[in-house]
Amino acid sequence: EVQLVESGGGLVQPGESLRLSCAASGFTFTHYDMSWVRQAPGKGLEWVSFINSGGDILNYADSVKGRFTISRDNAKNTVYLQMNSLKPEDTAVFYCNARRRAWGKDYEYWGQGTQVAVSS
Repeated sequence: EVQLVESGGGLVQPGESLRLSCAASGFTFTHYDMSWVRQAPGKGLEWVSFINSGGDILNYADSVKGRFTISRDNAKNTVYLQMNSLKPEDTAVFYCNARRRAWGKDYEYWGQGTQVAVSS
């Protein structure tokens, strides 16, 4: 059974930090590119960050660049999102996404999400 399980969310004050984790199982993690995507209350999905399967290509949305860092540990089948200098506008449910394209087909999995709330 494929699973992506996010953890690490919570309620923090502006300027504080959180580290999200996404533990993968049920598929070959090292073959998949990973992303973090978020959804703020009442808004659509917003892509946040990307890391390729090898871990050497990283991308960030402009809104988080310089504050968030994505990383992965292929030995632990886990992807992380270190979030520093959090702002109230970062409040959202954060989802982990795994994707690969192989043999002409797209394979994609989503986690259940973890809530991040930034408020004073």
